[in-house]
This record gives sequence, structure tokens and C-alpha cells, in this order.
Amino acid sequence: MGSLAGFAKKASPGKATVLALGKAFPHQLVMQEFLVDGYFKNTNCDDPELKQKLTRLCKTTTVKTRYVVMSDEILKKYPELAMEGLPTVKQRLDICNKAVTQMAIEASQACIKSWGRPITDITHVVYVSSSEARLPGGDLYLARGLGLSPETQRVMLYFMGCSGGVSGLRVAKDIAENNPGSRVLLATSETTIIGFKPPSAERPYDLVGVALFGDGAGAMIVGSDPVPSERPLFELHTAIQNFLPNTEKTIDGRLTEEGISFKLARELPQIIEDNIEGFCGKLMGNIGFTNNDYNKMFWAVHPGGPAILNKLEKRLNLLPDKLNASRRALMDYGNASSNTIVYVLEYMLEESLKMKSQDHEDTDWGLILAFGPGITFEGILARNLTA
Repeated sequence: MGSLAGFAKKASPGKATVLALGKAFPHQLVMQEFLVDGYFKNTNCDDPELKQKLTRLCKTTTVKTRYVVMSDEILKKYPELAMEGLPTVKQRLDICNKAVTQMAIEASQACIKSWGRPITDITHVVYVSSSEARLPGGDLYLARGLGLSPETQRVMLYFMGCSGGVSGLRVAKDIAENNPGSRVLLATSETTIIGFKPPSAERPYDLVGVALFGDGAGAMIVGSDPVPSERPLFELHTAIQNFLPNTEKTIDGRLTEEGISFKLARELPQIIEDNIEGFCGKLMGNIGFTNNDYNKMFWAVHPGGPAILNKLEKRLNLLPDKLNASRRALMDYGNASSNTIVYVLEYMLEESLKMKSQDHEDTDWGLILAFGPGITFEGILARNLTA
């Protein structure tokens, strides 16, 4: 983010700002074109109908590359992960707990390096994951791995799914604005091993997950009233969360003896489309914007899948380039659950810099959005301080 530093605008006094971004990934890079053959080989499955279905799904997701923790070495050590009906939650958590901590540490280190201040200046940690379960939690292992002070105050957000990254950013904003001088490290970390399973006609959504989800970690530093050495990226003006009554079964996740399993209703994209205008209106009204101003804003949307992005784009009549950052993140990393909003924001800054170099009109204000189990809508009205 160093190339953007010279364009920074002044942040509003007392408002939380994103001061740095960071990311990290496991070593295994999966090309979507080779995923189907590899997955069916690893799970010892030769069902031609399921293979054909996964091939179709891989094309519709628009994903090109992803990073995953899963490897030949892991499957060799834990062959039961690829077998149907075996209790494997202990094995999965042994792998996941270690992997998400390592990725969270690496993403946080990259973020702190970009931030440029001493690690001792971090006062709070917000840790987000839907890929581990233990006491003490990943927040403590992250703090210990980074060498943070034992006085660092920690918040842990578990099993929030795709909305977790923006939920964590909302919590970090509240902490930063209510604790003058504080600097909050937000870290997210996810791996799909918690839900890796062989293909089954009885669990059609599992194939969607295989075609769509990826692993990785993200990090942000959040604080108000930046000092001269800091270069704020986004001002977090207003944050809200809403849940939609009677939709709790639309995204249904359970942690079982065989790991985590999801059921996702087909109507999810339509439900989001039907409710998005009212939700965005609550945020946009804070600066006097109306539904005629959608294309005057930037859109940093968690890419739950192409159908959600397409529905949102259609309902709001967005210009084709408005969801570029979200579509790029989905293409390059898949849906990496809570992490993905970090990747979207990085691409948003790139898009902003490109627009500036082409003398396009500045788009200062925008929305950071994510949708998760509940159905929960998370949204932040933000101002791009680099535009």
C-alpha cells in the first residue's frame, strides 16, 4: 500500500480509520481447471454424474485460483478425511487450529509491516474465524505468536461465516472510537479442511463449497486520529448490522462429528436482492445520499458467489465496473469467508488509484458489505481517503 501513501486525505477527528491491510495464504495453489480431477482422485470417487456436476459448478463460480491448506501429505496422514461417515472432528481441529494460527500470524505481520509502527503500539485484538474451536481460542495464540503484551485486550468472534470480516471491522471501529489512542489489530483466518468431505448426491451443497471456497487470512490495523507517520486508507463513518426475521434456516451450518456441514437455500441471492436497497438506504442517509446515488459510490462487497453479485448489481443498476474489486477477489482467491473483505479492499484501493491516474471523477464515499448466517447483513459507510 506504500504507493498510495502520498494521496491520503485528512480523516475526520475521532472517526475510526483503516490504517493498513495485510494477507497471507497456505502454500497450495489450486487452479480451478485442475480441481475436479484432483478432488475426485483424492476422495477415491468415480461417480460420473457428480463429476459432471462439479465441472459445471467450477465454471459458474468464476473462480480461477485459490489457496488451500489441504495437501497430499495431510490426506496421507489422515486418510479418514476422505471417507464417508467417519468421526473426524478431532483430526480436523488438530490441523485447522494450527493452520489458522499460522496464517493469522503471517497476515498480521504483513499488516504491521505496512503500518510502520512498533508492534508494541497494538492495544487490542479482534480475532475472527469459523475454522477452529478450542479454549483458549485463536485470539490468544495469535497474540502469543506475535509477541503482543499480555495486557493486550482481546475479542474473539467465532462461526460467523461470510459476514465475519465486516462484523470484526464493526467491532474494531467501536473499540477504536471509544478508546482514544488505541490501535486495534483485526485478524481473520479460515481453512476449508473443517468441512472437507467426499462427494455425495445426498449433500449437493458440498459440491458448491468445493467449487467456491478457499483458504487464507487477512488483517487490518484500525485506529482513530492518525499520527503523522500513519497513512489512513478508509474512514469508517457508520456501521450497522441487521438480521432478517425467519431466515435462520437459509444458511444452516452445523459442527458435527464429521466436521462442519452447510445447507444453503437456493433463494439466498434473491433474499439479499429483495432487502439490499432498504439496508443500504439506512447507511447512505447519513451523508444525504439516496437510491439515485448508487453509482456515485464505491462498492466493497463480500463476494459470496457470482449470483449474489449479479443480483445486487441488477437491483441497484450499478455500472459494470462498480463490483470489479469483488469479482477480482472471487476470481483470484475464491470465497475465503471472513478474510475476503480484506482482499476486496486491497483491490478497491488499486481500482481507485487506476481511476485517479485516468483523471476519472473521485468516488470518496462507499459501502463495505457482507452477508452471513441469520441472514445477517453487515454494512459500513466508509470514505476512501486515498481517492
